[in-house]
Amino acid sequence: MIFRPLARKHLLLATALTLCLAPLTARAETGAGAYLATAVATSESDFTAAVDWAIRALAVDPGNPALLESLVLAEVGVGDMPAAAKYAAELIATGSKSQTAIIVLIADAAKQGDFEAILKLTSNGNSAGTVLDGLAKAWAQLGLGRMSEATAAFDKLAKTKGLEAFGLYHKALALASAGDFEGANKILTGEAGGNLVVNRRGALAQIEILSQLERNTDAIAFIDRSFIPGRDLQIDDLRRRLVAGEPLPFTIARNATDGLAEVFFTMATAVNGDAAPAYTMLHSRAAAYLRPDNVEAILLTANLLEQQRQYDLAVAAYATIQPEDPAFYIAEIGRAEATQAAGRTEASLEILQALAKTHPDQLAVQTALGDGFRRAEKFPEAKAAYDAAIALMPSPPVPESWPLYYSRGVSLERMGDFAAADIDLRQALALNPDEPQVLNYLGYSLVDRGEHLDEALGMIQKAVAGRPESGAILDSLAWAYFRLGRYADALDPMEKASLLEPVDPVVTDHLGDVYWAVGRKREAEYQWHRALSFDPTEADATRIRLKLEKGLDAVRDAEAAKPADAPNGN
Repeated sequence: MIFRPLARKHLLLATALTLCLAPLTARAETGAGAYLATAVATSESDFTAAVDWAIRALAVDPGNPALLESLVLAEVGVGDMPAAAKYAAELIATGSKSQTAIIVLIADAAKQGDFEAILKLTSNGNSAGTVLDGLAKAWAQLGLGRMSEATAAFDKLAKTKGLEAFGLYHKALALASAGDFEGANKILTGEAGGNLVVNRRGALAQIEILSQLERNTDAIAFIDRSFIPGRDLQIDDLRRRLVAGEPLPFTIARNATDGLAEVFFTMATAVNGDAAPAYTMLHSRAAAYLRPDNVEAILLTANLLEQQRQYDLAVAAYATIQPEDPAFYIAEIGRAEATQAAGRTEASLEILQALAKTHPDQLAVQTALGDGFRRAEKFPEAKAAYDAAIALMPSPPVPESWPLYYSRGVSLERMGDFAAADIDLRQALALNPDEPQVLNYLGYSLVDRGEHLDEALGMIQKAVAGRPESGAILDSLAWAYFRLGRYADALDPMEKASLLEPVDPVVTDHLGDVYWAVGRKREAEYQWHRALSFDPTEADATRIRLKLEKGLDAVRDAEAAKPADAPNGN
């Protein structure tokens, strides 16, 4: 039996479990085990486990600020905002100035309509952050009927360098919520000063405000300038209603609670990509808590959960979006991808297949179905889905359609239909001549088949120039040199590829072949052994074992002697 050392996170968890399961003589030991398990679960963003362990630890050490902080974040992670608020209040009661706790308590107070509590929470040295504090106070004043104070608070932010957009946008929403659509529109269009750039949510607000001003024609023109038809079903529906002369109600911020929901969503989108996913999710969860119909907040939350590898929680978040919602198909694609990431490939494909039946004319759906089949290596099914997707695209092909031709070409190549694959891959290249991904795949495919090697080498060299830090593309370049018999030229890019892709079985196998070809046979054998440890395909593993047994030369000679239609190696 071979014993391998545990990775650090597994060692921590094992230690925690040992402390919790062993016979104990003191309550402190039980607490130590649960405390350590909480720390491990929190570090891995395992929110479900963190909730369980933190509650156990707090039973031994009630009021521990670090445990309460972890528990608040974990409850937010699992989507239980009332529970998060309960523990946040306990945390603040310890004297902590936790920003996390203040954010959660502001959201909970907004849910209850307790605007005085919000003003108290953002005073006495507590803070949810400069922007959130200012916007929360402003909306709380509006909720208390103090429009002058609210306007002054928004104006204060609007006059603060770097924060102008936050103050202006939320002042516009506040004016609209109070019925001053003319004033709101002047801010959003820049007539009132400032240069405000709004996101999709802000665009929806402007469309509804124009309609409230009985300017449906201007709202339609705004949509036509800002959105591509057929890409956003909610926008398409709004346009249809506007054309029919229907006045659209203002729904983005109907009251102060809605306004605070928009504050949290504004913060989530502002920090997304820069802050840690858990911090961004703190705001997106709060936004969805206050406005369960804010689909964008739900989609953002689900995506953030995926980033943290919490796929089951992501699936649950996506599943809250109902079939009648225009964004349902987007949520279902997300649910399928999260399900696949969780290792349930067949269940993922079932979601996409069902979606393709109800939304057959949605390009994103057919593309996602093709991608799903391709990941599952069901290439004929992938090709059929890509056929359907391409049929939905304009003819002749437009540059934006290159990924579809590329993906269908990959599927055809994997099916062994090389002639058809080359046509699609060259079509993708014609639509996007400098795309490294296409250049590399087509070039490598030609190299692997021993066809048009000089042309293939030129493609791969161009791909390397476009993406010089890609290990996969450098591997292709080295392999092209190898197939051309230029073994010395293959060595440098092959070693660089190995450094960039240190545990890739194909790259490591190729490195072994290059070492063999330049006479470094002991190093070649070492690399082949390494490649076997990286879980190669069964066919590749069989060939690697033959090379270790007989040497590369003997294996290549045997392959060259096979009939043309017999399976061959690399």
